[in-house]
Amino acid sequence: MTGPAHDHDSTGEAGMDGADLTWDAGAQKAGFSLPARFFYDRDIFERECTDIFYKSWQLVAHINELDGPGAFVTLDIIDQSVIVVRGADGVIRAFHNVCRHRGNRLTEERRGVSSAFVCGYHAWTYGTDGALRGAPKTDAIPGFDRSCFGLVPVRVEVFASFIFVNLDDGAKPITEMAPGAEVLIRSHMPDLDTLELIEEVDVPVAANWKVIQENSIEGYHFEYSGPEHKQLAKLIDFSGYRLTPHGEWWTYIGPPKPGTTEAYGVPLEGATWQTDGFFNFGLWPNATLYVFPYADMVGTFIMTPTGPETSTLRFGYYGPKGRAQSEVTKACVRWMNEDLGPEDIRLNVTTQKGLRSLGYQHGVYLIGDGVTNRSELLVRHFHHLCHRAINGSSGA
Repeated sequence: MTGPAHDHDSTGEAGMDGADLTWDAGAQKAGFSLPARFFYDRDIFERECTDIFYKSWQLVAHINELDGPGAFVTLDIIDQSVIVVRGADGVIRAFHNVCRHRGNRLTEERRGVSSAFVCGYHAWTYGTDGALRGAPKTDAIPGFDRSCFGLVPVRVEVFASFIFVNLDDGAKPITEMAPGAEVLIRSHMPDLDTLELIEEVDVPVAANWKVIQENSIEGYHFEYSGPEHKQLAKLIDFSGYRLTPHGEWWTYIGPPKPGTTEAYGVPLEGATWQTDGFFNFGLWPNATLYVFPYADMVGTFIMTPTGPETSTLRFGYYGPKGRAQSEVTKACVRWMNEDLGPEDIRLNVTTQKGLRSLGYQHGVYLIGDGVTNRSELLVRHFHHLCHRAINGSSGA
C-alpha cells in the first residue's frame, strides 16, 4: 500500500507555503495518517501554539485545591502563564501571571496561599481580585489611576469539579464542547466532588505532544508493546472495550475482566475503588481524566508542548478526601509512575525519532469492522481536529 509522497524538512525550520499545511484528501480517503512533518516542523508548532493552545480549555487543578481565600495555582501554557486564585469573597478568578508595570512574572510557584501578589521587581501589589493595591512612587505620576492597571483577567470555568482556563475570550463553554460528558464522567467517578490531590508528577518527554496523545487514545498496542501494557490488558475485558469520538471530546472504556482477584500485584480483597473498569475521558486538545481498574483514585493526564519535538507530561493523582488509600490504589500509582508511564514514554521517544526517518512519510490507520476494540479511529479523529484547527476551521 503506497500513498502520496511528502517532502521531509531536515531542519524543521524552513518557511512553509499553503500546501505544506495540507493533508492530502486522497491520502485521507486511502486511510493514511497525518504526514510526519506535522510532528516536527517548527512553523506547524507555532501555528499549534496560536491556533490550538491559545484557544483551548486547559486543565489547571481540582476545585478542592483552592479550598480557601488566597489559595492559588498557576499553569504554564507554552510561553504563557496564568494564575488561578480564590478571592476573599470565595470567587475563583484567573489572571495573566504578569505585572502590568514592566512585564515581570509575579510568581513561579505552582501552588500557594497568599492574600496578595507582590511583584519582586518594583513591589507593585495586586489583590486576589486582580486590583492593583499598591505601586510605590506612582503618586509622582500626574493622573496615575490604579484602576487602569489591574491584572488582566483570563476566562475560567469549573467542569466536572476541575478548573479550566482559556486564553481565548471567544471560546465556547466546555459544556457546549462536551454536552452530556459530565454525567458520563460522574457515573464512573462517584467521588468526583470530594477529591484531594495525592501526588503530581511532571515528566519531560522528547516527543511532540501529538505523539503522546496518539499513544494514549488507542488500544491496539496494549498486548504488543511491553510487559506493563500486557499487565493492564489482563484487567480489561477487551470484548467490551470501546473507543468513541464525540466531536471535541472522546471516551475509551473497558469493562473489567471477569474473575479478577488481584491488580498491580496486590489482592483486591478489602479494597475500595472508583470503578472496577477502565474509563478515560478526553477533552480537546490535551486533557484526560481517567480511572484505572480497581483504583480508588482519579487521574489527570496532560501533555503540553515545550517545542516542536519536546513536551511536558503531567500526571495528577486524586483520591477521596478523608479516605485512606487502599494498598491496591497505592500500588496502582507506583505502577503508573515507575512502570507503565516509563514504558509509554519510551514508545513516545522512539516514535519521535522514527518520524524523522527518510523511510517514513505517513502511517496507515488500523480501522475496520473486525478491530473495533483495537481500532485507531480516535487517532484519526484527533488528527482531523488538529489539521482543521491549524488550517483555520473548528469542529469535529
